[in-house]
Amino acid sequence: MHFEEIPRRGFLKSSLALAVSLKSYSSISETFADPDYKHLPRWRGFNLLEKFDGNRNQPFKESDFQMIHELGFDFVRLPLSYRCWSSPDDWYHLNESVLSEIDQAIEFGHKYQIHVNLNMHRIPGYCVNPPEEPLNLWKDKKALDAAAFQWSKFAERYKGVSNNRVSFDLINEPSNVNEADYVNVVHTISDAIRKQDPNRLIIIDGLQYGTIPVASAVDLKLAQSTRGYGPFQLTHYKASWAKGSDTWPIPTWPYKGNNNEWNKERLIKETYAPWKQLAERNIGVHVGEWGAYNFTPHEVVLSWMKDLLSIWKQYGWGWSLWNFRGPFGILDSGRTDVTYEDYKGHKLDREMLELLQNN
Repeated sequence: MHFEEIPRRGFLKSSLALAVSLKSYSSISETFADPDYKHLPRWRGFNLLEKFDGNRNQPFKESDFQMIHELGFDFVRLPLSYRCWSSPDDWYHLNESVLSEIDQAIEFGHKYQIHVNLNMHRIPGYCVNPPEEPLNLWKDKKALDAAAFQWSKFAERYKGVSNNRVSFDLINEPSNVNEADYVNVVHTISDAIRKQDPNRLIIIDGLQYGTIPVASAVDLKLAQSTRGYGPFQLTHYKASWAKGSDTWPIPTWPYKGNNNEWNKERLIKETYAPWKQLAERNIGVHVGEWGAYNFTPHEVVLSWMKDLLSIWKQYGWGWSLWNFRGPFGILDSGRTDVTYEDYKGHKLDREMLELLQNN
């Protein structure tokens, strides 16, 4: 199969710039050993969405990294759509100018001592959001070959960059796939990465939208990422993409509605006990996404968040709120029941911020 490589001159130029920047900025990696798949640091931060949709392909904002650092956090997850730098018509041609914007985000992470986690939100052959991909990553070798190729290029690009600074999260929220097929896919992709960079820290999302740990992947030496979107009737109340959510009862916490009750104890027992068991098998766990949409009453959101944060803190897990700026976040969330504080040109939810800072 013909591979159209990243232009070599652009790749070298970008790599050199990145190497210079890595030496220029102080980093915790100079003091602490690299993290590995067995036990992840309790990284805490936010998802940044500039490249999670190929139709809204923007460079990342240095001001986000600066604010995240100043507010006391140390992690960003970058959900990425491959359609930002390539096309479903040609998975092997990668746009260097777009990739350089991801380099820049990693440099921002350096500058502000923030770990950058790269996640394929849309990968050749799969995305949890519409539109569907032309091929099926779980079943079509052509899609899997392209997915492995693209990740191998990221591995080559960031080879030697400390795991304190960069990690890879292979596929966002796999769904409608059995465990054996999923493990085959992540095994193939992780092997492609390790051929380029044997030491790269790799994370995989749990099955069923990131909610179920992948027991049969333990031997692959991959950390795993879970979610904090439960109960869904609380977190996605009146979300336009959640079918029927405008008819759900106004959420409370503990949640009671439609013969479905949730509280902290049920979250521990049913949602996070399996993940705790995974962690006890020496697999690092991180909560890659969580949050509640801006129609859920603010006091309910804060009460629910407090319980989730206390569980994760007890287990030593970090987390990444979806999002930083926007309807799930601490800035510019558009809630009608919050008294906002002006913060560097944004509307800050101080109560939510302080809850996050203290947990």
